[in-house]
Amino acid sequence: MKILGETPAVWADATLNFVFPSVCQTCGEQRATPAESFLCAECRRQVRFIRRPFCARCGLPFDGDITTEFECTNCREMDLKFSSARSAVVAGGVVLEVIHRFKYQQARWFEPFLAGLLVDAAKPELPRDRWDFIAPVPLHPVKERERGFNQAACLAGRLSAATGIPLNTGLLRRVQPTRTQTRLTRGERAANVRRAFAARPGVKLAGERIVLVDDVFTTGATTSACAGVLRSAGAGDVSVWTVARGL
Repeated sequence: MKILGETPAVWADATLNFVFPSVCQTCGEQRATPAESFLCAECRRQVRFIRRPFCARCGLPFDGDITTEFECTNCREMDLKFSSARSAVVAGGVVLEVIHRFKYQQARWFEPFLAGLLVDAAKPELPRDRWDFIAPVPLHPVKERERGFNQAACLAGRLSAATGIPLNTGLLRRVQPTRTQTRLTRGERAANVRRAFAARPGVKLAGERIVLVDDVFTTGATTSACAGVLRSAGAGDVSVWTVARGL
């Protein structure tokens, strides 16, 4: 019997508690609840947040006392289509494990944790009146059906709700089912996604400024390809935000 006053979130937590014990789903040792995305405080302390100094274009962090704005060598050698890219944390350790399990093992309980990292970093940097849309990097329809969801769309939706910037999932589509980028070189990544994306039929932009969201930024090949499509469709500026940054 459903008790009056209980919310769907309460029932979801109860279901998770029934399926999983209240233990961290990464270390398996410390207590962690559904409200904590099943991640204990000790595992959370392993997250490496990205702080300045970092490349003004791609957000690659650097060690040292650099006080002036700079672009890294890689960005000066690449024809990137976005104006800037930023990430909340370094893609390694606990964060990388959580992202992989979220994407490939349908560990959806990790979503609030990953979205929280993104929102905490991006919200202060995204004035509502400066950006017209938040758009996720799309999955190919076949892959999305297999996975059951698009992780970038989930993250983009939560960032939209936190910032008040409208979510627009109708701008981009993935027209080619590319192989995973994980083990490809920088050149192979760029070639792999060069013709993978297109604007959805009828999309015509008139200078709108767009925040493009994905889970991980590595070389920038995927987000640059998406940004190029948006710019060709008339976007005025495209900035990229991701949860994690590969080093």
